[in-house]
Amino acid sequence: MAIVLPRSLGFAETILFRYGNKILTASSANKFPSKQQVRHLNVHEYISYTLLRDHGIPVPKFNVAKTKDEAIKFATELNTKDIVLKAQVLAGGRGKGTFKNGLKGGVRMVNTPEVAGDIAGKMLKQLLVTKQTGAAGRICNMVMVTERKFPRREYYVAIMMERSFNGPVIIASSQGGVNIEDVAAENPDAITYEPIDIVSGITDDQICRVIEKIGLQEFATEAHGMIKKMYDLFLKKDALLIEVNPYAEDALTGQFFCLDAKFRFDDNAEFRQKELFSLRDTTQEDPKEIEAAKYNLNYIALDGNIGCMVNGAGLAMATMDIIKLYGGDPANFLDVGGGATAQAVSEAFKIILSDPKVTAILVNIFGGIMRCDVIAEGIINAAKNLNIQIPVIVRLQGTKVNEARKLVAESGLRIVPRDDLDEAAKLAVQLSEIVALARKAGVEVKFDIPRVMLEK
Repeated sequence: MAIVLPRSLGFAETILFRYGNKILTASSANKFPSKQQVRHLNVHEYISYTLLRDHGIPVPKFNVAKTKDEAIKFATELNTKDIVLKAQVLAGGRGKGTFKNGLKGGVRMVNTPEVAGDIAGKMLKQLLVTKQTGAAGRICNMVMVTERKFPRREYYVAIMMERSFNGPVIIASSQGGVNIEDVAAENPDAITYEPIDIVSGITDDQICRVIEKIGLQEFATEAHGMIKKMYDLFLKKDALLIEVNPYAEDALTGQFFCLDAKFRFDDNAEFRQKELFSLRDTTQEDPKEIEAAKYNLNYIALDGNIGCMVNGAGLAMATMDIIKLYGGDPANFLDVGGGATAQAVSEAFKIILSDPKVTAILVNIFGGIMRCDVIAEGIINAAKNLNIQIPVIVRLQGTKVNEARKLVAESGLRIVPRDDLDEAAKLAVQLSEIVALARKAGVEVKFDIPRVMLEK
């Protein structure tokens, strides 16, 4: 499994990276070896609302519309003038986002079903650009239609798996409903952490401590039940994160509701959570990552311009580090694993090359379970079939390495072999810079690498 950090972190993950030691200090024992979970399923807010509601945790009335007419129908059924429309896009900052058709805001307050239909119609099938989506934006195929609440008091409550503790942690704050990342940066003491022993489970004393620290004593019975149900849901659904922001008291009724929620689930539990995983929305994911999964390749798109193909997560991290050391930027994390076929390697090249930013490719393979000659066959097939016009630097070591080098040498292709990783990384950075400069100047570069360089 690839061990990489996700490109966008929720608040819970962010503050745990900053204050993880504080959590470990509070823990009485670390019973398990350190392991980092990476793969995960993110779900839309309406799914999070559904899971909370079905587990007895209060949320506002809601429904999800896929057409303008459905938005009018569901808004009418709410029977209120206080209506909220929320674009269902897997990205933070929706409220401050902008649709590419010019509509401002992915979260809108409206007062009639007709206006709800009009605004929802402008959201649907449109790309929403937020601080987390990048300039490309993400498609909005659904709009959640829900009743508006008027919070008097707002709190933050989350439960997540903490990597170094290998167990759940409750994270809570009295300052919910705001940019909670700023609260963590400016006033970290406003946030409380409560590690949970996953074997013993959550205790009443732990819940009471959390309630007291965030000032919910006046509503202790209700809050206690909510946190306990959250933890039960967390376990039953194999969650990595359940984040509620805000958990708020409605000024009109005095009742508490979860007004916004973010859920994340462990991909390793897909066999147990088939119904949940059937709700995965691939329109919100990078097409390259989806394609990679078909061939059991671990692919994560990054922001650089040097494509990386490596076998093994640790070697991949080291390869990206050495590219950075020589002044380059990796364009991706791609781990072909230990059982990749020549076809899978060829497909890996297709995925790397589908990123227009890529100006060079560095292949770094240490043959153990993975044979170097299989990798070489895949590289040669890809170079022939894809008409690769950018430099490919290949460093192969380990099982069947001599056979692999022979295949590369006899291919007649301009693939540059290197035995030393430092040399390979340095060359990849230098050649990528040449290609990048040429592209910027509008000059087409066709590499004709001298035979002496190929045989070095």
